[in-house]
Amino acid sequence: MPAEAADTPGLPSAPAEVRRTFSDAATLLLRAAQPDRKHLNHGLLWLILAAGLEALGPLIGKFFLDSYLLPHNADIPAIAGLLLGALLAGMAASYLRYLQLVRLAGLAMRSVRRIRENVYGHVLRLPMSFFDTAITGQLVSRVTNDTEAVKTLYVQVLFVMLDSVIVVAGTIAAMLWLDWRLMLIVGTLVPAVALIVALYQRLSAPAVTRTRELRSELNAQMAESIAGMAVLQAGNATERFGARFADINEAHYQSRQRELRANAWLLRPVLDLLNVILLAVVIAVFGARGNGAALSALEVGVLYAFISYISRVVEPLIQITMQFSQLQQAMVGAARVHALLKEAETPIATADGRVTEGAISIQQLNFAYRTGRPVLHDLNLQIPPGSFYGIVGHTGSGKSTLLSLLLRFYPAPAGAIRIDDTPVDAIGEDHFRDAIGLVPQDPFLVAASARENITMGRKLSDAQVEAAARAASAHEFVMGLERGYDTPLGEGGARLSVGQKQLLAIARALAGEPRILFLDEATSHIDSETEQVVQRALTALRGKVTVVAIAHRLSTIRAADRIVVLNHGRIAELGTHGELMGISDGLYQRLYLLQQLEEEGAG
Repeated sequence: MPAEAADTPGLPSAPAEVRRTFSDAATLLLRAAQPDRKHLNHGLLWLILAAGLEALGPLIGKFFLDSYLLPHNADIPAIAGLLLGALLAGMAASYLRYLQLVRLAGLAMRSVRRIRENVYGHVLRLPMSFFDTAITGQLVSRVTNDTEAVKTLYVQVLFVMLDSVIVVAGTIAAMLWLDWRLMLIVGTLVPAVALIVALYQRLSAPAVTRTRELRSELNAQMAESIAGMAVLQAGNATERFGARFADINEAHYQSRQRELRANAWLLRPVLDLLNVILLAVVIAVFGARGNGAALSALEVGVLYAFISYISRVVEPLIQITMQFSQLQQAMVGAARVHALLKEAETPIATADGRVTEGAISIQQLNFAYRTGRPVLHDLNLQIPPGSFYGIVGHTGSGKSTLLSLLLRFYPAPAGAIRIDDTPVDAIGEDHFRDAIGLVPQDPFLVAASARENITMGRKLSDAQVEAAARAASAHEFVMGLERGYDTPLGEGGARLSVGQKQLLAIARALAGEPRILFLDEATSHIDSETEQVVQRALTALRGKVTVVAIAHRLSTIRAADRIVVLNHGRIAELGTHGELMGISDGLYQRLYLLQQLEEEGAG
């Protein structure tokens, strides 16, 4: 699935899409909270108890008015007991609020931590085909910004909305006990608020969705621009990219404006107006009951309780609607995280096949990324263990595709690729990755020390690290750094030359003591002197490790045991350097001579 298509799950106005988004977000919430179900239950119980105790306040006030204040009953012990009860109820409610806040806030933070780890681990297990179209900035936004939406969901749903619903339910129950007819008047506020929320959702949901998508686009362009800053400045493209960023930023601003206008019209102002109207109606009803005469003591107590309860109903409903904007954004973010988690992972081979010698057999290999557009055609190749094979060809000849199939980045047809006479998909994942080494065209280095870049988290001894560096001819320049193997290399190995980065990448691959080593145009960006160092390192590996090198610079694989020449997905020529150069007007000969002319011209 293309990244753009996968990155746009939102909260559109269509009811089916809304239900699906809420369902995805709810699924993510339940998955995140599952390990903390006991904490969640405790937090909800304390929330209900606190709301019940808070609902006692107006009832205690009504009882005081009816039984002591209006009848002029100065029963000091009874009044003191009543006040003490109100004080204890308030203290207990506050303590329960504290407990549920701590419990639910901790649950929210643990859920965010858990989901971030799950999402990051899931991204690491996605197939390479996913990353062919994925956009880095958008993936980073999923793992950071959108996972934070889970915490917002907990805070808004549990701390505000659920709390408000419980308070409203308890308040309506108390009003029902006092006067069911007046309760029906106050109860009309609930469907009115539901109507306002539905209207708000219909008006603001598209803007919320678009805002979230545009934020991902801003992140994506920022990450892309930083990564390619040298190219942008050298190509005088900074103004054009700045203008494109400004266009996206303006669209984000306009989308936020539409959302804010919906907030301003339909949230607090409308509910404040409903509160005033409702209060006026309740007072008018009490006035009509008295028919102009003075209200009885009982009616005064009920009036006090209802006025208190109206504010306790209206304020939670206002809180619900005020948080609905944040809730929508959180739901969109959670749905995006859920959509990423639903991406199919690379199947992990659990078979017990092993790589023992490193012999590679390719038989009748055909492959196409899309049906009807084959990339490789009927490839047959036998690579003995410990040999050095080079693969060359024009751009688009199928070199990288073949390497991706050998590395199991894409599934090969059953039985077409075998290692030590075992189908490649029948080799256990962990063992396969331990037995295979890769040196990519663009060496990847983390912002850490030279030692950490060689070990990459593996538990390797200092002797193993040094042996790998020596085998890759990297030991000398590493020891020349101020702190040797413990020298921080900066982001992307900024302190090293391209050749030094490549040697360190070779050392990393060799540190795992692989049986097979793949090089993907590992010398295309290095100078001739460093290339000779790499050649010596490869020569030293002959007979110990099976080396398969895809090479753009043909001088790198000149000493290979066999050179495979690909052309339009087929093996056009196969032989040693001398044999291939002896083919008159052969493809390899033309490639080699052309490259020689280019190098002489550059010299």
